[in-house]
Amino acid sequence: MDASDFSVSDIEDILGHHPYGSDVSLIAVMEELQARYRYLPQDALILLSERLGVPLSQVYSVATFYNVFSLVPRGEHLISVCLGTACHVKGGDKILDKIRRELNLESGDTTEDYRFTVEEVRCLGCCSLSPVVRIDNDTYAHLTQERVPKVLKKYQPATGE
Repeated sequence: MDASDFSVSDIEDILGHHPYGSDVSLIAVMEELQARYRYLPQDALILLSERLGVPLSQVYSVATFYNVFSLVPRGEHLISVCLGTACHVKGGDKILDKIRRELNLESGDTTEDYRFTVEEVRCLGCCSLSPVVRIDNDTYAHLTQERVPKVLKKYQPATGE
C-alpha cells in the first residue's frame, strides 16, 4: 500500500473512532493511520492537521519523535534486530547481515514486495536472551545465523499466494 492508496474517506473513518479535542486523539489517530498504511502518508498528515486543528509542525513533531511512526512505507512484517551491547557481543550484527542476505536487501531496509522491513534497534529489553530478533510481536531468543532462514519462512506467503 502506498500514498496513491490514501483517501480522504480513510481519515474520516479513522477520525470517527476518536473523540475530537482530547490530548490523546492525535497520537491515537496517527497510530490507527500507521496500522492501516504501515506508514504515515504526507497527504494524510496534512489532512489530519486540518481536521484536528493541530499545526502541521506539531503533527510532524509527533511523527518524528516516536520511533513507532514512519514517514516512509514499511513492509508487512517489521523485523527488529537488537544491536545493544549484549546482542552485539553475541553476534547480533552477524544475524542482521544474514537476515539482509536472506531477504536480498542490498540497499534500503524494505524488500521490493513490501513484505519485510528490517531495522536496527539498540535494546529490546531481553539481554539475557541475546542475540534477539523481534518480528512483529514474536521474539526469537538466542538466534543463530543457521536458524534465520527457518524463522523468516514463517512469515513468507504460502505457496500459490
